[in-house]
Amino acid sequence: MAELNVRMVVLSTDDMDKSIAFYTETLDFPLKFRDGDRYAAIDGGSVTIALAIGVDHPLPGGIAVGIRTDDVDGAAAAIEAGGGVIVKPAYDDAHERRAVAYDNKGNGLVLYSPLPK
Repeated sequence: MAELNVRMVVLSTDDMDKSIAFYTETLDFPLKFRDGDRYAAIDGGSVTIALAIGVDHPLPGGIAVGIRTDDVDGAAAAIEAGGGVIVKPAYDDAHERRAVAYDNKGNGLVLYSPLPK
Protein backbone atom coordinates (compact mmCIF):
# COMPACT_ATOMS: atom_id res chain seq x y z
CA MET A 1 0.00 0.00 0.00
CA ALA A 2 1.08 3.58 -0.62
CA GLU A 3 2.55 5.60 2.23
CA LEU A 4 -0.11 7.30 4.35
CA ASN A 5 0.44 10.27 6.68
CA VAL A 6 -2.04 11.98 8.98
CA ARG A 7 -1.51 15.63 8.12
CA MET A 8 -4.77 17.35 9.03
CA VAL A 9 -7.81 17.31 11.28
CA VAL A 10 -10.87 19.08 9.84
CA LEU A 11 -13.16 20.62 12.44
CA SER A 12 -16.57 22.19 11.87
CA THR A 13 -17.36 25.77 12.81
CA ASP A 14 -20.25 28.14 12.39
CA ASP A 15 -18.22 31.20 13.47
CA MET A 16 -14.83 31.45 11.80
CA ASP A 17 -13.71 34.53 13.78
CA LYS A 18 -14.38 32.90 17.15
CA SER A 19 -12.80 29.61 16.11
CA ILE A 20 -9.67 31.28 14.78
CA ALA A 21 -9.40 33.41 17.91
CA PHE A 22 -9.67 30.31 20.10
CA TYR A 23 -6.80 28.50 18.38
CA THR A 24 -4.57 31.53 17.77
CA GLU A 25 -5.16 33.54 20.95
CA THR A 26 -6.15 30.94 23.56
CA LEU A 27 -3.78 28.19 22.40
CA ASP A 28 -1.23 30.43 20.60
CA PHE A 29 -1.14 28.40 17.36
CA PRO A 30 -0.18 30.45 14.27
CA LEU A 31 -2.71 31.03 11.51
CA LYS A 32 -1.39 29.56 8.22
CA PHE A 33 -4.09 31.07 6.00
CA ARG A 34 -7.73 32.00 5.86
CA ASP A 35 -10.27 31.87 3.06
CA GLY A 36 -12.85 34.41 4.24
CA ASP A 37 -15.52 32.93 6.48
CA ARG A 38 -15.35 29.52 4.77
CA TYR A 39 -12.05 27.91 5.71
CA ALA A 40 -8.91 28.48 7.77
CA ALA A 41 -5.76 26.49 8.42
CA ILE A 42 -4.08 26.64 11.81
CA ASP A 43 -0.45 25.51 12.13
CA GLY A 44 -0.58 22.66 14.61
CA GLY A 45 3.01 21.57 13.95
CA SER A 46 3.07 18.26 12.11
CA VAL A 47 -0.74 18.32 11.79
CA THR A 48 -2.82 21.19 10.40
CA ILE A 49 -6.00 22.09 12.24
CA ALA A 50 -8.47 22.98 9.50
CA LEU A 51 -11.59 24.95 10.36
CA ALA A 52 -14.43 24.76 7.86
CA ILE A 53 -18.05 25.79 7.57
CA GLY A 54 -20.58 23.32 6.19
CA VAL A 55 -20.13 24.05 2.49
CA ASP A 56 -16.34 23.54 2.67
CA HIS A 57 -16.30 20.68 5.16
CA PRO A 58 -16.04 17.17 3.70
CA LEU A 59 -18.41 15.85 6.41
CA PRO A 60 -20.38 18.92 7.56
CA GLY A 61 -20.91 19.07 11.31
CA GLY A 62 -18.35 16.36 11.99
CA ILE A 63 -14.65 15.82 12.42
CA ALA A 64 -12.51 14.29 9.69
CA VAL A 65 -8.93 13.08 9.79
CA GLY A 66 -7.01 14.18 6.70
CA ILE A 67 -4.66 11.48 5.41
CA ARG A 68 -2.16 12.41 2.73
CA THR A 69 -1.27 9.64 0.28
CA ASP A 70 0.20 9.34 -3.19
CA ASP A 71 -2.56 6.85 -4.15
CA VAL A 72 -6.01 8.16 -3.19
CA ASP A 73 -7.81 5.56 -5.30
CA GLY A 74 -5.86 2.65 -3.80
CA ALA A 75 -6.33 3.88 -0.23
CA ALA A 76 -10.07 4.33 -0.83
CA ALA A 77 -10.29 0.78 -2.21
CA ALA A 78 -8.46 -0.52 0.88
CA ILE A 79 -10.88 1.32 3.19
CA GLU A 80 -13.87 -0.16 1.39
CA ALA A 81 -12.33 -3.67 1.41
CA GLY A 82 -11.70 -3.31 5.15
CA GLY A 83 -15.33 -2.55 5.98
CA GLY A 84 -15.31 1.24 5.60
CA VAL A 85 -17.75 3.25 3.50
CA ILE A 86 -16.82 5.62 0.69
CA VAL A 87 -18.92 8.80 0.95
CA LYS A 88 -17.39 10.58 -2.06
CA PRO A 89 -15.34 8.45 -4.47
CA ALA A 90 -11.99 9.83 -5.59
CA TYR A 91 -12.26 13.08 -7.54
CA ASP A 92 -10.05 16.01 -8.51
CA ASP A 93 -10.79 19.47 -7.19
CA ALA A 94 -8.82 22.65 -7.89
CA HIS A 95 -5.81 21.61 -5.79
CA GLU A 96 -5.88 17.93 -4.96
CA ARG A 97 -7.26 14.48 -5.62
CA ARG A 98 -9.59 13.58 -2.76
CA ALA A 99 -11.90 10.85 -1.48
CA VAL A 100 -14.12 11.06 1.60
CA ALA A 101 -14.91 7.98 3.67
CA TYR A 102 -15.93 6.58 7.01
CA ASP A 103 -13.80 3.92 8.66
CA ASN A 104 -15.34 0.65 9.84
CA LYS A 105 -16.62 2.40 13.00
CA GLY A 106 -18.05 5.54 11.36
CA ASN A 107 -15.14 7.95 11.87
CA GLY A 108 -14.60 10.48 9.09
CA LEU A 109 -11.56 10.26 6.82
CA VAL A 110 -10.39 12.46 3.95
CA LEU A 111 -7.78 10.92 1.68
CA TYR A 112 -5.92 13.48 -0.40
CA SER A 113 -2.97 13.99 -2.70
CA PRO A 114 -1.89 17.34 -4.17
CA LEU A 115 -2.32 17.54 -7.93
CA PRO A 116 0.85 17.99 -9.99
CA LYS A 117 1.51 21.60 -10.93
